[in-house]
Amino acid sequence: MVLAALAEAEAAASAEVALPEDGNKTVDSRQLTVGNFQVKKEGLMSKGLKIALIVVGIILLIGFGTFRWLVSGYNNVIAMDENVKGSWAQVENQLKRRYDLIPNLVETVKGYAKHEQELFKHIADARTKYFQSGTVKDKIEAANGLERVLSRLLLLREAYPQLKANENFLKLQDSLEGTENRIAVERKRYNDAVQILNTYIRTFFGRFFATFAGVSSGEYYEIPEAEKEVPTVKF
Repeated sequence: MVLAALAEAEAAASAEVALPEDGNKTVDSRQLTVGNFQVKKEGLMSKGLKIALIVVGIILLIGFGTFRWLVSGYNNVIAMDENVKGSWAQVENQLKRRYDLIPNLVETVKGYAKHEQELFKHIADARTKYFQSGTVKDKIEAANGLERVLSRLLLLREAYPQLKANENFLKLQDSLEGTENRIAVERKRYNDAVQILNTYIRTFFGRFFATFAGVSSGEYYEIPEAEKEVPTVKF
């Protein structure tokens, strides 16, 4: 009986020791499950953050590229417009030289052709019209109008042969001839610049940038076909 009681006591003691060990194992398993869930959650959040940063980076890159494209297009159309203006300024320099020569030429001719007062008046009016013109288009029209009457003035040497012997008239003729040649050169450069600008403005994006920059198409300096060979100042 004593031995049986001792065996039961040992069995009970063993059972009490085993129970706490099984309980700890269950607690550790639950803690491991919660830990794994937190790690997975943190991993998903980190992955989402990376994707968000990549998307933001792409948007910023596209925005920067678009900004550079806009700036480049704006600068290009402004540069073309300034080139047209600069070329026209060179044309005006030569036109002014022509108009500075005309009064002296007219005064010389008046000494031999006093009956050409109507022609002299037309020349004076055409010269005044040019300097009163406010736009490039109006100045081109005035310049073409002056060329028509100037050609008539130069042809007076045929009606008044004594003009051909006038030294002052010959010098003015030579100066005018050189000026006309320079006008032709600068006119071509100006028209080339206008062509580049106008061609660009006719493109889809070119029209957008021109509107954005407030740039309009240029005005060609064209001479009517009937006047392309005048004025002729050679003898």
